[in-house]
Amino acid sequence: MTYSRTVHVDGDFQETVSAVREALAEQGFGILTEIDVQATLKEKLGHDMENYLILGACNPPLAHQAIEVDRSIGLLLPCNVVVRTDGARTAVQALDPATMVTLTGQDALKPVAEEATRRLDAALSALTGQQA
Repeated sequence: MTYSRTVHVDGDFQETVSAVREALAEQGFGILTEIDVQATLKEKLGHDMENYLILGACNPPLAHQAIEVDRSIGLLLPCNVVVRTDGARTAVQALDPATMVTLTGQDALKPVAEEATRRLDAALSALTGQQA
């Protein structure tokens, strides 16, 4: 099962993170959480790894619609977006919103997932100038 929507960007990691934030904001997503996996694993385990950031993106109207359908859907929210170094490029990955429909079996979530997918794809496309 494919559960991500991924694009690769040429360019600096920090510049890509800024561009991701802007692209998500243009699609109505705010960032609720930020997890610097690289720093956390270095601090807690002494492990060195590539840049790896998890952004918890939320579009409040879509989140509200999903919660109205299924109160437990919060387990799958916010929409996680990973920005990570992938060789000489930067990968930007978003959890495919269709995953929440597949996992829950709630057909009433389809319109929410479709709109979230449209918005996330637009954000990803803005990063590359191509369709995600």
